[in-house]
Parts: sequence; C-alpha cells; structure tokens
Amino acid sequence: MIDIPEIDVKIKKMRDYDVYIFDLYGTLVDIHTDESNDHFWLKVRDLFEGYGAVYKREELKDAYFFKIRQAEKKKAKKGHLIEIDLFEVFRSLFSDKDVYLTDEKIREAMIMFRKYSTSHIRLYAGAKEILDDLHRHDKKVFLLSNAQEVFTINELKELGIYACFDDIFISSVCGYKKPDRLFYEALLKKCGLDPKRCLMIGNDPICDVRGAKVLGIDTYYIQSSLSPKIPDEDPTYCQKGMDLKTIRIKISKGFDLNCRS
Repeated sequence: MIDIPEIDVKIKKMRDYDVYIFDLYGTLVDIHTDESNDHFWLKVRDLFEGYGAVYKREELKDAYFFKIRQAEKKKAKKGHLIEIDLFEVFRSLFSDKDVYLTDEKIREAMIMFRKYSTSHIRLYAGAKEILDDLHRHDKKVFLLSNAQEVFTINELKELGIYACFDDIFISSVCGYKKPDRLFYEALLKKCGLDPKRCLMIGNDPICDVRGAKVLGIDTYYIQSSLSPKIPDEDPTYCQKGMDLKTIRIKISKGFDLNCRS
C-alpha cells in the first residue's frame, strides 16, 4: 500500500457584499477647510454686510462659534453624539441684525461661507469610477457623512457624484453623527438593509469602523492623509494609503477574508 501524504489545503474564503456605504471627506473627496484665520472672517464679514447684516470681524466670529456651542448644549443627549444644523445658526446671525432672509438666500450665504473656508476640494483618483462600477455590478451605494447638508449637497453636485448614490445620509439632517449607532440605524431602517450584507468604507477608525462594527457591519478602513492619528479599531479590511483602484479590484474579484490588509 502506498502512503499518500496529507495535503494541508487552505480554502480561500471570499466575501461579496450587496451594499456599499461610503464616508465622503477623506475617503472619496480630498478637502481642506479653515474657519480660524482672520482673512477668512474678513471675507465673511463682507459677505454678511452684502446682505445687510453689519458686523465687526471679531464680533461675527465670536457670535458664530457661540451660537454653535449654544445649539449643541441645547440639543445634547446623554450617551449620544448629536449634530446641529448650521442653517439655524446662520438664520440667527442675520436676524440678530434685523435681517430676515428667505431660506434660499440663507443657503446662498452658507455656500459662499463654505467656499471661502475651502482651500481645495477634489475627488480622489478613481472615486467616480468605483461608484459607477458598483452600480454596474448591481450593488446598492449609500453615502453616510458627518457634514452639513447645505455644504455637502452643493459640493456633491459640483464634483459630479450627487447622482452616484442610491440615497444620501447627512448628520445635520439626522441629528446624530458617526459613530453614534442611531445614525447608522437611520440608514439601515429606512432602506431595509441587512447589516451582514453591507460594507462600510471610510478613513476614520472611530467614526467609520467603530460605529459600523456595533451594528455588525463589516468595515474597510483606508488610512488616508486625512485619517486621524489614532489606533485603528480592528477593521475587517485595512488599506494603507489612498488608492481606490485597489478597492475596485477587490469589488470585482471578491474580498479575501484570509487577507485583511
């Protein structure tokens, strides 16, 4: 009798997902904003004056941040991470100077405020292509972003990816922000999603990894230049460096559970 040696065969476990949930800033979009420098607030002062609300530079800056703190304190909910809507802050800044604008005019002012604070904004290479690929593969694609609706919807349209999502969830609308489970649950419940069939893709180990894991959602962590310098949260998959082409390949071939990086 011939002895046949045992062969240790490691079966490659591949995973496919039906639903892909993306973070926006630092994941699909490279952006830098600054609301602290004096030059910015001089431009904002002039912006408000153009609508009839006359402020001194420091007065406007102090009032803006004070109203944010006030709104956050008023809305605070123990055990949760709340998000305020800056629309009401801007409305209050105008009304304090007896200027009462239409909602459209307030949004217009907010968009200019955002543009003044933004030194650059652009899609990462391959961002639109990966979203288009997912739809070609009959996948569902959602956006889950800690952001202000007025700013973000305008930027999504300008960047040409607004129509690339099956639905868009923004924290200022929900009232909660990542990693609060209530923000994730708002998406899952509204769209009737099975967490086990979802993959969360983001560049923040707390907001995008910890938040998703609580609800049993697999995570793909991209350590990009905008990622916070903190330890990761043991994501399902981890990628060092911003390279969306790598994710596109994994989507087309399947995710290898034996190889998480």
